[in-house]
Amino acid sequence: MDAQGRGRAGDNVDPADQWVFDPDTGNYELRLDPAGQAAARPSPRTVPGSRRAQRNPGGGRAAGPGSGGDTDTRPLPTQGGRRREGTAAGAGAGERPTGGRAERRAAERSAMASAAGPASRRKRKPKKSGKKKALYWTAGVLGFVLVAAAGGAYYLYAQLDGNIDKVDVGVENEAVTDGPVNLLIIGTDARSGKGNQGYGDAGSVGHADTTILMHVSKDRSNATALSIPRDLITDIPNCPTKQPDGSTKNIPGEKNVRFNTSLGQAGRDPGCTWRTVEKLTGLDITHFMMADFNAVKDLSEAVDGVEVCAAKPINDPKSHLKLSAGRHVVKGEQALAFVRTRHAIGFGSDLDRIKMQQQFLSSLIRKLKSDAFSSPGKLYDVSQAATKALTVDTGIGTAKKLLDFGTDLKRVDIDKVTFATVPVLDNPDDPATVILNKTAADPLFRMVQADHTLAKSKKKGKKSAPVKKAPAELVRVDVSNGGGPIGAAQETVDWLQNTKGARLSTNAGNAPSKVATTRLEYAPNQADQAATLAEWMGLPKSALKKSAQDAGDRVPMKLVLGKDFTAPGTPVEAPTETPDGVQNVNADDKNLCAK
Repeated sequence: MDAQGRGRAGDNVDPADQWVFDPDTGNYELRLDPAGQAAARPSPRTVPGSRRAQRNPGGGRAAGPGSGGDTDTRPLPTQGGRRREGTAAGAGAGERPTGGRAERRAAERSAMASAAGPASRRKRKPKKSGKKKALYWTAGVLGFVLVAAAGGAYYLYAQLDGNIDKVDVGVENEAVTDGPVNLLIIGTDARSGKGNQGYGDAGSVGHADTTILMHVSKDRSNATALSIPRDLITDIPNCPTKQPDGSTKNIPGEKNVRFNTSLGQAGRDPGCTWRTVEKLTGLDITHFMMADFNAVKDLSEAVDGVEVCAAKPINDPKSHLKLSAGRHVVKGEQALAFVRTRHAIGFGSDLDRIKMQQQFLSSLIRKLKSDAFSSPGKLYDVSQAATKALTVDTGIGTAKKLLDFGTDLKRVDIDKVTFATVPVLDNPDDPATVILNKTAADPLFRMVQADHTLAKSKKKGKKSAPVKKAPAELVRVDVSNGGGPIGAAQETVDWLQNTKGARLSTNAGNAPSKVATTRLEYAPNQADQAATLAEWMGLPKSALKKSAQDAGDRVPMKLVLGKDFTAPGTPVEAPTETPDGVQNVNADDKNLCAK
């Protein structure tokens, strides 16, 4: 950066050292001049009696007292590798200043001091409070790495861009979207790459060893991170993959195989894991990030360690993790051992290892949110470590796009970030694998799709009085199909009569027009019947339409099945409470300890 800006490549200047804190503004400024020389900036004072504000000599234009015009003091273009100076203080117009650079600068400083008046008349700006400094710091420090400043950012952009590996998965979404975001995070056990030879399975082609789907709500009010067990038996769809020669190879899908084979196996790339997760969860992936073992080591080093907790002593000969009971700060090899360990905790399964990873990531997020960016140098280290460790899709394949993406996601408060594990059951056919627990997983996926947070609210609202419900034999309803699957009306009537005992339900055929959402029309004197049916069908309050007048004793309610209807017994409304059987922790919980 210095070589481009000032022509002093031989000085070997650390870019982090060129950002200097200015106590007057509370901001960090990029200074490309030699150490100890202040960066030029306009003077906050004006010369009494002058027609224009006195500007900094060498950096602008100044009006001499009594002169009829401005004297240009800006640096002139360089010639022969040297900079030509304009008119300096004390030199006449059109007159070349004499003396060396040190003398000229001394004259300029003397002129500035004279113009500013006696020292006793100058009031020093009040010092920023610690709180204000922190606010300025938080808002401005990211610019050190990725915001253009005096040519230095071009250097950093180019350098960080060179760190990032990209994979074209056949989908290129914008870096920032107005809608919800689904970020797929993949940790691979590949042994290729510097420093990875001692980890993972000796013959691994780089499977999806750790997979987390981070869903961020449309309004950025909450985020849910779903850990997907690597040994989950699932279906992998057909996958088009880009080849080195630019061609596309279609890799056939497979049924009832381990989830982790969605990457690496048969030449599958991250796009195959992308499509597998979409098929599993019903969520559209926005971007992916993939990292290897080095990512944990380098990032934990860059932030000076991550605090973790062990409820009991841990001694795992497989991962080489040794921790006494209590809290510890881990980084480097020890941090990697922590997220890989499983044999000395819980039942020694991959599900127990997921809990360790969730604890580590929660603590890392808190560290990044609090003081990981407490200095330009540290921010530079974190940015270097992160970009070197990542492989991403082309939609976020540059440092600028990554900055925009990260700036958008950081709007989520940490206490609204929840880690959860996709609920599974032991596979009766293979004890080394697991199968999806659909009873808990389906409502969990629908809850995430609807942007409902898994984080527990700290505010306790008043509970509304329970509504009286009518017994099943008194529920009278006509069911019509206004956009549901073919035959949905008759299927629903059969379910109401045979499963719920609502004998007074009838099939009213197709509705006059298609509707987007299911609705139930009822009269005031049918409120108890409506409450019973709404509970059975899982209808939201917005689906209930009450008329102004009471209905006759034999007049039925009208249930119109909309496009949101899937099947009787499946709630139309996504749940707002975390389903039973879903393991989850809040990222802001500092009391998590490995057991």
